[in-house]
Amino acid sequence: MAKESVKARQKKREKMVLKFYEKRKFLKKSKNYELLQRLPRNASPVRLRNRCTISGRCRGYIRKFGVSRIVFRSLVSQGLIPGIKKASW
Repeated sequence: MAKESVKARQKKREKMVLKFYEKRKFLKKSKNYELLQRLPRNASPVRLRNRCTISGRCRGYIRKFGVSRIVFRSLVSQGLIPGIKKASW
């Protein structure tokens, strides 16, 4: 489980990326890199990290389902993800 502060920081970055999306796009298109550098660093989408929606874990993230491998396994075991079942052989 990630710290609440890490989750909050990620949400703050996501909001900032959305806020400055159009401005960054315009500045890149006009090749005005000086003004682009003056924007906040967290406005860059590169600084975002994929995180599990439930636990906040960033490693072992399964993009298709939006959760980490650990949470994914427990959800599959409980039968909460349709079309997926635990392999056994």
